[in-house]
Amino acid sequence: MPELPEVEVTRRGIAPHLIGRRIAAVTVREPRLRWRVPVSVARLAGHTVRAVKRRGKYLLIDCGAGHLIVHLGMSGSLRLVDPLAPPGKHDHVDLAFAGERDRPGYGRMLRLRDPRRFGAVLWTEAPPEAHPLLRDLGIEPLSRAFDARRLHALTRAHRTSIKQFLMDGRRIVGVGNIYASESLFLAGIRPQTAARRLSPARCARLAAAIRQTLRAAIRAGGSTLRDFVGGDGELGCFQMRHWVYGRAGVPCRRCGALIRRLVQGQRATYYCPRCQR
Repeated sequence: MPELPEVEVTRRGIAPHLIGRRIAAVTVREPRLRWRVPVSVARLAGHTVRAVKRRGKYLLIDCGAGHLIVHLGMSGSLRLVDPLAPPGKHDHVDLAFAGERDRPGYGRMLRLRDPRRFGAVLWTEAPPEAHPLLRDLGIEPLSRAFDARRLHALTRAHRTSIKQFLMDGRRIVGVGNIYASESLFLAGIRPQTAARRLSPARCARLAAAIRQTLRAAIRAGGSTLRDFVGGDGELGCFQMRHWVYGRAGVPCRRCGALIRRLVQGQRATYYCPRCQR
């Protein structure tokens, strides 16, 4: 599933091509995504994109009168394509943008491809933060508000493991499975450790590791696992730099001990038994 870095890479890739551009036409070929695409989406022609933002793993496309809320699900991607590019079997929604003055007709087209149809394209005229999908989301890990003190305070009442805590979007948004394992490795913390047992010093290491991991993944274009590609169709390469994720039975890059795998909350977790305590 695309996580925060992949969604942020997508946002940065499409934003320069959308902001200030007028939507000329909308095509919804398959409305049956995770939630049915509302008919209001097909009526957005004439609106101009003011901003492209991100909240957790959701993309928010500000159209002035409201926001498109887009989630990539497990296999979705947003790509900028030529307006004459024929749609594929899994290309479900197109937003065509007006061409420039010296190039009449349509400009580039934003196309949602989602083989599994677990993604979402929704519309809200209310403030997006009030939408049921967004109103209970936790703190953004790359925001100034996220620091060692805040992380320590958030973990105090939780007996759950720190790995599962990091994946709870009601506490911290967008970290996800891959980057939780990677961050815990950098912080030297076992994923099974109870969240409330972390000291202020360990929370400081973990908060710094989360920021470092997410920023490095964004610079690398995200991790290309299964179907994810960026808005320009390019593959991310952060998976080539993973310290532990997906490396069970392989020597640790730092100490040489064999990386271990366990299952937490039905998700695979990877860690080094020597580097993480």
